[in-house]
Amino acid sequence: MSPKAWPSLPTALALALAMSGCVSMAPRYRTPEPPVPKAWPEGPAYKGATAPGQSAADLPWQAFFADERLRKVLDLALRNNRDLRIAALNTEKARAYYRIQRAELLPTVNAVGYGTRQRLPASVSGTGQRIVAEQYAANAGISAWELDFFGRVRSLKNRALEQYLATEQARNSAQVSLLAEVANVYLALAADRESLKLAQETLANQEAAYRIVRRQYEVGVVSEIDSYRAQVSVETARGDMARYTRTVAMDQNALQLLVGSSVPAEWLPDALGSVTALTDVAPDLPSEVLARRPDILMAESQLKAANANIGAARAAFFPRISLTTNLGTMDRQLSGLFQSGSDAWTFSPQVVLPIFDTGARRANLKAANADRDIALAQYEKAIQVAFREVADALAQRGTLDDQLAAQESLTQALEGTYRLAQARYTAGIDGYLGVLDAQRSTYAAQQGLIALRQARYGNLVSLYKVLGGGWDRPGRPAPAPAPAKAPAAPGS
Repeated sequence: MSPKAWPSLPTALALALAMSGCVSMAPRYRTPEPPVPKAWPEGPAYKGATAPGQSAADLPWQAFFADERLRKVLDLALRNNRDLRIAALNTEKARAYYRIQRAELLPTVNAVGYGTRQRLPASVSGTGQRIVAEQYAANAGISAWELDFFGRVRSLKNRALEQYLATEQARNSAQVSLLAEVANVYLALAADRESLKLAQETLANQEAAYRIVRRQYEVGVVSEIDSYRAQVSVETARGDMARYTRTVAMDQNALQLLVGSSVPAEWLPDALGSVTALTDVAPDLPSEVLARRPDILMAESQLKAANANIGAARAAFFPRISLTTNLGTMDRQLSGLFQSGSDAWTFSPQVVLPIFDTGARRANLKAANADRDIALAQYEKAIQVAFREVADALAQRGTLDDQLAAQESLTQALEGTYRLAQARYTAGIDGYLGVLDAQRSTYAAQQGLIALRQARYGNLVSLYKVLGGGWDRPGRPAPAPAPAKAPAAPGS
C-alpha cells in the first residue's frame, strides 16, 4: 500500500479509539450463593434475641452510642487513631493506582522538539564530499499506545478498581472495629472504676470490723482465730483495691492508645451506672446483614478483582497491537521549521503475536484461576465467620438478661445473709467464720454483677458491630454532635 492510500492521522486515531476495548475475556461475574442458612439459629439460647428494635445497618453510630461523653471520645478516636489513618491512606494509594491503570486506556500525547548537527566524512556522506548535516523537528504524537482489542488493559483497569473498592471497604471495616474497641475499653474502664470503688468501700468496712474484733480479742470476748479471720478479709480487700487500681490505669492507657491522643478527664466514666444506655438494635435477615457488612463487601471486591485478572490472563494469548504516531514539522534549518511545506507525520502500528513462550501464558492463566478460587473461598469464609459472629451475639443476647436477673437476686440474697450473719455474730450466736464466708460470697456476687452489666453493654456493642452498623454510607445522613476537641497539649 502506498503512503497516499493510508488513512489520515486523525481518521486512524478515531478508528483505533472506536475499536479498542470492544471485547472482554473476563468470565461473567455472578454473586456466589451464601454458604449459610437463610435464617438465624433458633433454640433456648436465642429466646428473645430477635426482639424489636432499630436496624443496626441503618443506625448511625452517633445515634447508637447515646452517651454524650462516649460520643466525644469516639469522635476523637476517628480523627486521631493511627490505624484508621493508615487504612485511609491505603485507600488513597489504591485510588491513585486505579487512576494510573485507567489512564492506560487512553493515548498519552507528548510534544517533542529536537535538533541535530553532525559532521559526515566524505566516505559516508553520499556526495563524495565532507559535509555538516543539520536537522530540526518539532512534533506531537503518541508513543506505543496499546489498542485494547481483546480487553487486556480494560481487565487490568477493572482489577485495579475492585482493589481500590476493597481497600475502601477495609477502611470502613477498620472504622467499625475501632468504634467497637473504643466503646468496649470505655465500658471496661467504667466497670473497673466501679469495682475499685466497691473494693475501697469493702476495705473500709473490713478495717472497721477488724478493729472491733481486735478489741474484742484483746479483752477476751472472742478467740484469736476470729481476729486472724477478720485480718484476712482486710488484706484480701486491700489486694483487690491494688489490683483494680492497676487495672483502671491500664484501661486508661489502652483508651489513650486507641484514641490516639489524651482524653480529658471529664469525658471518662465514673461507673457503669453513669453511662447512658445504648440504643437497642434488631437483627435483619442474614442476606441483608451479609450484604451490608464492609468486611464481606471487601472480600467480594477482592473476588471481582481476581475474576477480572482472568480476563487479562486470557487476553495475553492474543496479539497485542500498539500504535506510535507523530505529527509536526521538520526542516534542515531551524528558521524554516514552521514554514509552509515543512509538515511531517508518521503512522507506525505494531503487532506482537505470541508464538513460543515455554508455557508462561498458560501458567499465568492457571495462576489467575487459582487466585479466583482462593478469593472465592475467602469470600465464603468471610460470610461463614460473619454468620457465626451474629449467632454468638444473639445467643448472648438471649441469655444475658436471665443471667443478669439471677445475679441480681443472688446478690440481694447474699447481702441479706451477710447482714444476718453479722447480727448473729454480734449477738454471740455464731462465730466470725460465718460472717467471713457471707462477706466473701457477697463481695464476689457484687463483682460478678458488675461484670455481667459490663457484658450486657458489650453484647449490645458487639451486636451493633456484627450486624453491619458503625460505618458511614454515601447518601445517608449521620447526625453528629458538635465536634469534640481535646485540650491542646502544653507548648503545642
